Amino acid sequence: MSCPPAAREVLFPLYAFNVEVSRAPYASEEPMIAEMRLHWWREALEEIGAGGRVRSHEVTEPLTALIRERGLPVDVLDRAAAARRWDIWREPFEDGAAFAEHLERVAGDLAWVSALGLGAGVQDEAAVRAGAWAAGLARWFIAVPELEARGRMPLPDGREAAVGALAREGLARLAAGKAVRSEAGALALRHGWDARAVLKAAVREPGRVKAGRLEPGEARSALRLASVALRGRW
Repeated sequence: MSCPPAAREVLFPLYAFNVEVSRAPYASEEPMIAEMRLHWWREALEEIGAGGRVRSHEVTEPLTALIRERGLPVDVLDRAAAARRWDIWREPFEDGAAFAEHLERVAGDLAWVSALGLGAGVQDEAAVRAGAWAAGLARWFIAVPELEARGRMPLPDGREAAVGALAREGLARLAAGKAVRSEAGALALRHGWDARAVLKAAVREPGRVKAGRLEPGEARSALRLASVALRGRW
């Protein structure tokens, strides 16, 4: 909502889709039912890409119009959806590389398609993906207590030293993301407006991740977002 109205027309359908696929794994305690829910969305993407009729849904209709009008890559969105299978089967990440790849899919792919929809060029991709990965890590850290409560193992290494190192990697990628020059790239990364504060807190006190004490106060968050919106950056 802090983005200009024209940008919202692009971002709303994509983020609504992201909400749906992120919820699908938690639609049922039965993994096969959750798989079916997620597969429904992947089939919808396939229909959109095929150019024919697409199943009716309040999200698929604006998503179809956006993808077809702007020629957005369906395969990239499908990768992001497929990565959500991790939430269904509750297997731990094999290692740090597998975790990094997961963030690349669930955060980087969505942000890059958003940037393309807003008019970004290929020269923006590296910065957009770096910033999105960092923003995704910040949101992931905040979600750790809830994921653990739901029986997931969200961190490849939960020791505080490892969590701190991961947060420092996030800050490094965030710095690379700040190098994005286009307005489209910056708007696609607006969702990461609070990533720096979250990641810095995790560097200072890694134990705050599992304790669920990373988010800044509501008043400070509102002021920070207002400042970001006024400056037109992220």
